[in-house]
Amino acid sequence: MQTGTNLLHIKLSGLALIVAPLLFGASTFFWQNGEYGPTAAVLLTLSNAFWIPALIALFGFIKNKMPVYYPIGLFVAICGSCIGGNSFSYLGYFTTVFGISHQTYISTLAHYPISSGILIFWAGPLFPLSLLVLGINLIRKRTIETWLGILICLGAIVFPLGRILRIEVVAHLTDLLFAVPFFVIGWRFINSRGSVSQFAQA
Repeated sequence: MQTGTNLLHIKLSGLALIVAPLLFGASTFFWQNGEYGPTAAVLLTLSNAFWIPALIALFGFIKNKMPVYYPIGLFVAICGSCIGGNSFSYLGYFTTVFGISHQTYISTLAHYPISSGILIFWAGPLFPLSLLVLGINLIRKRTIETWLGILICLGAIVFPLGRILRIEVVAHLTDLLFAVPFFVIGWRFINSRGSVSQFAQA
């Protein structure tokens, strides 16, 4: 029997699973010359706030089956989304507001390789990498339908091409690949009247 508090937690997790990729995908439409301008930066930052409960919900599927991987994978994923994602949003915001070109800030940051790597560049790849590993494990442990896990994996694989190369079409494709499985799972959470374990595959 689920208490009202548990049910509220499940439904809020479902809402986060829908809102996080929605805001994340919306931010791509507001890129300015391949950079996160003011609007895109705000949307990306807000999405990262929702990614935290969304990731906790996703990793919750394998919490009991992979108790060692669960905390490590979740920590890496949150670092990738919150540290990496927020760093790029702030970088895009300030470089656009102050009119700093891409080449200028890249060459300037090169003078501070370690601090720039920690604050901006190194954490970013952790997000798609963590989702790729999660997607594989969700499929292996049969906790969600295979097609949902495959979409998560495909989104994680395509992710670097859109963000690193700043190819908008590829970035939109990545956002769609993430949005579909997260929307489906999130909707199930919202409509749940019991434990999230009911979503696990036999």
